Amino acid sequence: MARIETEQQLREIYKEPAGRAVIKQTDRLEVHSKRFLALSPFCLLATNSAAGGTDVSPRGEEPGFVQAIDDLTVALPDRPGNNRIDSFRNIIANPDVGLIFLIPGVNETLRINGHAEIRDDEDLMARFVINGKLPKSVMLISIREVFLHCAKALVRSQLWDPSAQIARSDLPPTSRMIADMAGEAGTDLPQESQEEMARRQKEVLY
Repeated sequence: MARIETEQQLREIYKEPAGRAVIKQTDRLEVHSKRFLALSPFCLLATNSAAGGTDVSPRGEEPGFVQAIDDLTVALPDRPGNNRIDSFRNIIANPDVGLIFLIPGVNETLRINGHAEIRDDEDLMARFVINGKLPKSVMLISIREVFLHCAKALVRSQLWDPSAQIARSDLPPTSRMIADMAGEAGTDLPQESQEEMARRQKEVLY
């Protein structure tokens, strides 16, 4: 096994991209990417710290929860969570972000790369009121790149195939896994069943 350290070495394995792989990239939203956003209930947000550490965070709500403000800007509301604010701390240090949007049943994904800032403008936050509650803040993302990603990864993984789904009981309850992962520090953590956790989380979604 040899370590690959240069782009030239990579190109000895991978051909130069061509055709759709090259021309599909744009620097703004258009009709199809806007429609994709409007139908997507879930995305993954990648951020980087000043020291170079990378974090990926799942975000999800009703379809269209990430709004296109204009062709060059999207807004992502932040709801109550665990208060780690890993992504936000990274953005303050390094505004570069990447997002991948998924739509259940669709094997293609939409990728957006850009620069983010964290806002709490009243008029901006008012766009995202749910059940009378404002988001904690809103991430405003200035778009640098937009493109559709091919379906191969989701086809290989059978992500949307019901026959590929496992029973939740194939894993221990989340509280048990967290306690075990925490080692000695998790010894005194309260334990709850997966059903109890699901009920508790539903009460504090917004």
